[in-house]
Amino acid sequence: MKLDVLKPLLDHDGPLTTVCLDVTRADEAGDREVRSRWGGLRRALEQQGTPAATLDLIADVVLKPTHVPGPHGRFVVASAEGVLFDRVLADAPSREEAFHDGAPSLMPAAQAADEAVRYLLVEVDRSGADLSWSGIEMDDGGGQVEGTHVEGGHDVLHKSRAGGWSARRLQTRAEDSWDRNAEVVATELTRAVALHKPELVMITGDVRAVALIREALSRPVAELLVDVPGGARAEGVKESVFAANVHAVLEAHRATRRQLVVDRLSEGLGRGDGAVTELGDVVDVLRRGQVAELVIVEDAAGAPAVLADRTLWVGAGPLDLAVRRSELATLGVADADAHQQRADIALLRAAVAQDAGVTFAPESAVELVDGVGAVLRWSDPATPHETA
Repeated sequence: MKLDVLKPLLDHDGPLTTVCLDVTRADEAGDREVRSRWGGLRRALEQQGTPAATLDLIADVVLKPTHVPGPHGRFVVASAEGVLFDRVLADAPSREEAFHDGAPSLMPAAQAADEAVRYLLVEVDRSGADLSWSGIEMDDGGGQVEGTHVEGGHDVLHKSRAGGWSARRLQTRAEDSWDRNAEVVATELTRAVALHKPELVMITGDVRAVALIREALSRPVAELLVDVPGGARAEGVKESVFAANVHAVLEAHRATRRQLVVDRLSEGLGRGDGAVTELGDVVDVLRRGQVAELVIVEDAAGAPAVLADRTLWVGAGPLDLAVRRSELATLGVADADAHQQRADIALLRAAVAQDAGVTFAPESAVELVDGVGAVLRWSDPATPHETA
């Protein structure tokens, strides 16, 4: 997934403090639990030299209730001048983060972005539709935001059960109203797709209305549609059942999206061109700006632990990175700027700087040396060529 929203953080001078924690408040004890978790992270940051004023700024943010239901997290990056980045994450983080350095720790945000799906939910009946969006920004917490209500304006909606000419005329008028209302919804849906560019459109509600709207849409928009059973525009929906159906559709979409990247990676590794694996080779192609998609293997707990336990040598710029300090010298990096940094932080910093996407793959999906690989934009004779 793309991480463009994080790119401005790379241009900030001076130490940055990154915090990612579980801010779930499931019951009355939730507030105390969040304060306790923050207290532990604050102590860790104090030991790393984070100024008290910066910690106070972060505390004001992370201790403020989000009013988001269900498990979720918060990702904050701050400097001495103020909070630079603040997002609510749709899921509780697999591991909490407290980091103070010249660069932010982007792994929690990258994992949240990989889970995020920009989708449009359309709840329909024969008179119109309600449109709501989710995943347009990273901070929506995974729920729907205020959307658009569409009314077709044609109100002969019910067929007559009686016979005769007048009944047939009323039935024809009702069907004509359904068609016209569907066309109005389709027009608004097309406009919304062009504006927000969702990855998929979930549609639910009256079966006849769904079919009419699908027929009225252009092919590119219709191809985004996924029918989700159990929903309706009116009251009386079994929310838990419908939510489970939505979750299943989103999980299937995430799995398909990841598999497409893994397939490209495996294909490139198989033919020895267009993809690399092994930490040193990934560093090489990142440094040269060749990466289209960085692929990181997650362990069973959802944490990229292998990379967090490794270090790289980095300089002032995000593409100044190397496995050994001597390599930085050949790049012209001044000794004063050379220092070691956690591998996950250095790799993500370089990926974001070159507008690369980041995909997290389960261990069972692909075998990568050092738990990392890259799909390349381009290759040349100097590009590492090896197979997993």
